[in-house]
Amino acid sequence: MMRWTPYVTVATVVERAGRFLLVEEDRGGPHTLFNQPAGHLEPGERIRDGALREVAEETAWRVGITDYLGMYVYEAPDGKTFHSHAFFGMALAHLGTELDRDIMAIHWLTLEDVEALEREGRLRSPLVIKRIRDAMAGKTFPMEVLHER
Repeated sequence: MMRWTPYVTVATVVERAGRFLLVEEDRGGPHTLFNQPAGHLEPGERIRDGALREVAEETAWRVGITDYLGMYVYEAPDGKTFHSHAFFGMALAHLGTELDRDIMAIHWLTLEDVEALEREGRLRSPLVIKRIRDAMAGKTFPMEVLHER
C-alpha cells in the first residue's frame, strides 16, 4: 500500500498601500501566471521561517509577518494535494538581491488588477485570490496558533 503524502507549502499575502505583492512566473503555458510569494517547506524548516525565506528569494523584499491566514488545501488538476500555510504581512525593506531564477518579475497590484488576472485565468491557483480576500476581510489568526518545536 502506497502512503499518501501531501505537499506542504507556504505563501504570504504582502500588502503595501492597498497593493499586493505578486510574482510572475513562466510555467510553460501560453501565458505567464501570477502567485503570492510561495513555495515548498524545506526539511526541518519552521513554517513561518519558510514563508519569510520564500518572500526574500522570490521578491527581494524583507517582510514582517503579522498574522496567520490558515492552512488552505488545494487539489491540483494533476492530482497532487497541497497543504498551503498562508500568512499576512507588510513590506519592510527592499533587499536589492537577485530574484529566484523561476521568477520573471514582481508586481504590486490592486485587488482589481488581481481580479482581472483571475478572469483571464492567469492566477497560479484559486488560492491566490482567496488568500487576498481572506486577508482583506480580517480572517486571520494570531501567530500563536502555530505550535512548532
